[in-house]
Amino acid sequence: MSLQVEDFQREMESARAHYEKYIVCVAKTPEEFLVSLRSLMAKAITAFETRAAGLRHGIALDRQVTIMLSEADSGRPLCGIYFNLHSPYRKKSG
Repeated sequence: MSLQVEDFQREMESARAHYEKYIVCVAKTPEEFLVSLRSLMAKAITAFETRAAGLRHGIALDRQVTIMLSEADSGRPLCGIYFNLHSPYRKKSG
């Protein structure tokens, strides 16, 4: 199965609506958020499609958003889009 960013348009639209309504982020405008979201979705798809045997997820994140694609019983993976207040996966700077 070959996944495309557009396959998760419904989830991205829901995240965009919540971002504009509830999230205060001085780092990204709503337009920049959408560009970032599409880029992260592409990275999550790549991570999901190239994951090692036995792994169930593909994850992509930046400082504000985490996208997780998870293996499901149906052909289409489950998609979770999370707004980060803190991420244990973020690399320490310095």
